[in-house]
Amino acid sequence: MPQYFTTIDECVDATLARVGRHVVLGLPLGIGKPNLVANEFYRRAARDPTLRLTILTALSLSRPRARGDLERRLLEPIVERVFADYPELDYAVAAKAGKLPPNIEVIEFFFEPGAWLGVDEAQQHYLSANYTHVARDFLARGANVIAQLVAKRTVAGEAELSFGSNPDVTVDLLPQVEAARTAGRDIVMIGAVHPRMPFMFGGACVDPRHFDYLIDHPRYDYELFCPPNLPLRTVDHAIAMHVSALVPDGGTLQIGIGELGDALVYALLLRHQQNAPWRATLAALGGDGPDTAEFRHGLYACSEMLVDQMLDLMRAGILRRQVYPSLPVTRLLAQGRIGERFDAGILEALPEAGIAPLLDEATFGELRRCGVFRADTRYRDGRIRGPEGGWIPANLADADARRALAAHCLGRELQGGVVAHAAFFLGPRGFYAKLREMPERERRRIDMCGVGFVNQLYGADFELRCLQRRDARFVNTAMMVTLLGAAVSDTLEDGRVVGGVGGQYNFVSMAHALPGARAVICLRATREKAGRVTSNLVWNYAQATVPRHLRDIVVTEYGVADLRSATDAEAIARLLGIADSRFQPGLLARAQAAGKIAPDYRIPDARRANTPERVAGALADARRSGLFSDYPFGTDLTQLEVRLANALGALAARSATRSGRLRTLAAALRHAAGDDVQEALARMGLAAPKGWRERLARRLVALALRENAP
Repeated sequence: MPQYFTTIDECVDATLARVGRHVVLGLPLGIGKPNLVANEFYRRAARDPTLRLTILTALSLSRPRARGDLERRLLEPIVERVFADYPELDYAVAAKAGKLPPNIEVIEFFFEPGAWLGVDEAQQHYLSANYTHVARDFLARGANVIAQLVAKRTVAGEAELSFGSNPDVTVDLLPQVEAARTAGRDIVMIGAVHPRMPFMFGGACVDPRHFDYLIDHPRYDYELFCPPNLPLRTVDHAIAMHVSALVPDGGTLQIGIGELGDALVYALLLRHQQNAPWRATLAALGGDGPDTAEFRHGLYACSEMLVDQMLDLMRAGILRRQVYPSLPVTRLLAQGRIGERFDAGILEALPEAGIAPLLDEATFGELRRCGVFRADTRYRDGRIRGPEGGWIPANLADADARRALAAHCLGRELQGGVVAHAAFFLGPRGFYAKLREMPERERRRIDMCGVGFVNQLYGADFELRCLQRRDARFVNTAMMVTLLGAAVSDTLEDGRVVGGVGGQYNFVSMAHALPGARAVICLRATREKAGRVTSNLVWNYAQATVPRHLRDIVVTEYGVADLRSATDAEAIARLLGIADSRFQPGLLARAQAAGKIAPDYRIPDARRANTPERVAGALADARRSGLFSDYPFGTDLTQLEVRLANALGALAARSATRSGRLRTLAAALRHAAGDDVQEALARMGLAAPKGWRERLARRLVALALRENAP
């Protein structure tokens, strides 16, 4: 059993005494990171240059930081309120400041998106790997300490542990760690109990004996990292509407990280709960997807990230298709031979699904866990006993035995099914609270497990995974897509990494391997930077996350391009059809110059009106009726803060160029603040400005609020 510590210092002392002067510390991504433990290892190494520290991790999350005075005035009170006592990661602070000591190295396989673009050392130490290969790479790089936050509960006097938010890599590491230990390699496993970590079930449940050390004391309670919901803009809603018509009832759903994933959940809720306005909006957008009915059978989620809004899908009855860990039971479900409720016919069908007629104890246990046999039945020496007593031969080939088993031992409906498999979660504070407060029966329907299960089909249970993931839709986002269908999702042209590969390549390749599955890549058709609008559909690009030969479906706010089985010329034509019309002529010219599309090809008239104004107009009626708001799932910001954020965002866009800044300053100087903006100015600390800088800031905020009034 593990050794318990009440202080981190003592645990680190014990660890160093075991592993020596070179610590290779593996940490999970996101909120499963034990920040205080990582900080103590960092401080020891920062003080002692003879102690070498290598940190292997990903997604080292930091509190948001303002980029200017106005943003600071808005952001700082929000950060203090939302992130409260969340402890910053010392190594991340030092790395961003360029002050990592020479004896400390940080290697990340996925960055907080955009956060490390200007940090050369982080870029040089980025580990490019599929999420499913990370466990292998941790051990290959010499990991000798694995540390993670865990949830703890006590049942019948016994402590139970869960990896909570992050079974992702650690579950896959456990058997490899045991094998390495058997081979004589010492690897220390540290668990830090966190009282706010939701206790999750399935693969996340871990035997305490896997840990060498456990840190457990109330002094180490702090706020988990909890980013507020981001606003969903018109473009996000439009893309999500198109995608929501590609999700078949009874199928499987995977959703990537970010606003587009949130928008897709909202669109699916509309499709199910308000189908008429959903259809009307889809038609206004020019969408004609194949799946437009409400969800009668429901969906199953197999998604790397459990997003906050999946709980809304569960509550709405959309996320309700249950899957089971038994291959024979799953075969019968897939064949339509049984439903979740069943009768005695299941006993005759099971041998046809691969069950040996003479049940052994392991098979009996599997079937009992799935509810085929009642929970109060028992097995011994080839016989089964029901609650009323009497032993019955466990022989499904014997008609008399089947009748007796049906009368005394058979269950009525399947048990132990789950509606979601996921590898990690991250979200607002309220999301964690909802998970903690969710009744255990409901929480057990979410199986938090290793990324090796979620992100790929390979394994001893290959057929089971394939049957569970029927009609899968793997929905992810990209920064750019080339006209030949390659997706650019993680790296800029010069090689700098924005985020990481994560599991995107896994899901795309899985979509091509699974019957009936599709990979959907979403992207906004354009982006704006420094006042300049450019196309996210490009002719070519130096980097690609998903190669062109794995192209499938691409969606922008202007529609859907189905690229599967398409020739290069067909793919180019279909992608031009969902590009912003301001860039279509130039893109077409590039393709024609390369000889990849006919010189006389002309973009159809119906596709030459792809403008932001048309998309906004298509959503206008629905917006007036209260649909498609910026925060359909709520926000940690106040209404006043939302108003200020929108106004300051518009002000920044207006001032992105030198001429724009001059015009904005001139407009601000012409107009004084009115009574209608006094509350907002007070929130910004500009009610009584001091000095010319604050007086100018006051006028700029007032101008922004006036020009962006609802």
